[in-house]
Amino acid sequence: MILGLIIKFRPQRMILGLITFLSVATMSMLRANGLSRLVPYLPPSFVPASVKAPTLRLPLCNLPTPVHCVASPLQSSSDNLHFNAPEKERQEDNYREYYFYLKRDDSTGGVELGGNKLRKLEFLIAKALTSDPPADTLVTIGGIQSNHCRATACAGRMVGLDTSVILRCCDPEAEHFASGGNGSEGNLMYLRASGANVNTVTKEEYGKYGSEKLLDVVCEELKSQGKIPYKIPVGGSNAVGSWGYVEAAAEFRKQVEADESLKNIKHVVFTTGSGGTAAGLSIGLVLAWEERGEEAPKLWAVGVCDTPDYFYAFQSGIIADMGFFGGDRVKAEEWLRGKLNIIQGRGRGYAVTTDDEVKFVTDYNKKSGIFLDPVYTGKSMYAFCKGVEKGEVVLGENEGVMFWHTGGGLGGFAEAERIGAGFEPIKRLALD
Repeated sequence: MILGLIIKFRPQRMILGLITFLSVATMSMLRANGLSRLVPYLPPSFVPASVKAPTLRLPLCNLPTPVHCVASPLQSSSDNLHFNAPEKERQEDNYREYYFYLKRDDSTGGVELGGNKLRKLEFLIAKALTSDPPADTLVTIGGIQSNHCRATACAGRMVGLDTSVILRCCDPEAEHFASGGNGSEGNLMYLRASGANVNTVTKEEYGKYGSEKLLDVVCEELKSQGKIPYKIPVGGSNAVGSWGYVEAAAEFRKQVEADESLKNIKHVVFTTGSGGTAAGLSIGLVLAWEERGEEAPKLWAVGVCDTPDYFYAFQSGIIADMGFFGGDRVKAEEWLRGKLNIIQGRGRGYAVTTDDEVKFVTDYNKKSGIFLDPVYTGKSMYAFCKGVEKGEVVLGENEGVMFWHTGGGLGGFAEAERIGAGFEPIKRLALD
């Protein structure tokens, strides 16, 4: 009878209470499932014993990601290099296309997870689940179309963790969201669909306070609510997350050993933005080849923001913090400058795309069937090809190039109109 009265007079409160109870129970169950999925991690054999690697990893990725031989954006004839050679030059006897490969890290996970960030999150979320006390909320930061924030929120939800993100945007976007405006484009749609708590700051506020301070503000707020936050830096790029790309280097080395056709890859190209992918790949690839007494492929990192000097300093800091070179940042930077070539590829600025860059993206999409996004992969492949065209990047005879595709396709929706304008028109079928 009492239960009947409660249901009769307070149905909404009962329903909300039941939903809350089920949500808490579900999240607890998912966290327990996440803990049960953790596996011991042993670093690749080329990592020195003196380096203290993580001991646990949360399997999230579909590995190994494949290496595909694809249409090349580079061709040569008459000693000239082009993005797309004129038709008359294609008929010349000495015309050839360079061997070009993609390492498909755009397919590490499903559409909500895919991209390079997932490799880092395998180590970062493992750390969050086993911190003392165990975290219940992931906190991170990025741009308005952040691939990292989207992947963090979706991966976190899968193992019962809430996520609170800070997104950097321009003033009109900040005002739009503050007044109740919707955000349902690309990464932002998947991020919000995961149930993440989304906060925005303007570019000016981001510059004034910096990412670390902004993360601290959100963490303190969560602690005041009784939550246990785990802070993840921009792009998941630190001494924990970058182990994902040391492991990726070992994975690629195994693929080369198993496939004779990949042995002509003499150049490996990758995008660098937050720096963690480049840091892990640089130390991993060089050590993987040196372990076998061989010279590693030439490494090219294309920066889509900041300067080469910034990246050398920041990435060597990550490498030192991981325990390489005895933690000596000076030694790490000296080593990195001798092993990694960093190309300035930011153009007019981070996430600011020129008409030439957009045209390159659309032309290569149509030629290869592979989508490059205008912020990361498209911009960096464009800058690398321009470097080859100008003679700043020298490719030897029969030297293959592998571009490490780090994903980011969802971010392309933010430039959908400009990209789509370069595609074939949609036609009405003519019927009798």
